[in-house]
Amino acid sequence: MIHDLLLFDLDGTLSDPLQGIGRSINHALEQHGHRPRPLAELGTCVGPPLAQIFTGLTGEQDVERYIASYRERYGTIGYTENTLYQGVAPTLDALRDAGIAMAVCTSKRADFAERILERFGLHRHFTFVDGGDGSAHKREQVAALRGRGAVGDATLMIGDRATDLVAAHDNRLQAAGVLWGYGSRVELSAEQPRYLFASPGEWLDLVPPHTPLP
Repeated sequence: MIHDLLLFDLDGTLSDPLQGIGRSINHALEQHGHRPRPLAELGTCVGPPLAQIFTGLTGEQDVERYIASYRERYGTIGYTENTLYQGVAPTLDALRDAGIAMAVCTSKRADFAERILERFGLHRHFTFVDGGDGSAHKREQVAALRGRGAVGDATLMIGDRATDLVAAHDNRLQAAGVLWGYGSRVELSAEQPRYLFASPGEWLDLVPPHTPLP
């Protein structure tokens, strides 16, 4: 196989989290005296670390209280306000049955990510789930994975935002973009990914020839 591990982003790649993330952001903003934002304006908040999101929305640098309020709602209801993209589940089933190693690297906290994956019945597909702490950038997460030997030159990072592709390239991983999430084709193409996928079913093209598929 060209790739020894498929390393998936979660939000905007495997599932659409905008309602839960957006409503939890607005909960935090309102808790601390800011007006809520229309959900349609919060698509850019899918992917980046929470500290970056709240600094951008409030202009403040010390945003720990916003993050705490966000997690208060997200941890009880926000993580359930999430929709799996069509085609993701059967494609992951087929990849697993073909013996393809897979893992998740997301900016959200690992326990939240694991709850979401369990809710969709997907957790069993992944050898590990790596999460962020609200402030670390994706490139730092991937660097830590690289440092402990969990990923390497043949790993393919798959995500919907330029930050995913930059994290891969900065750590000498291969990179692929998906076109159904929150990053545009222009944003993704600018980072020169090895692949741009138009649907989850195209991930099956990564399976080596002559490997049986269910």
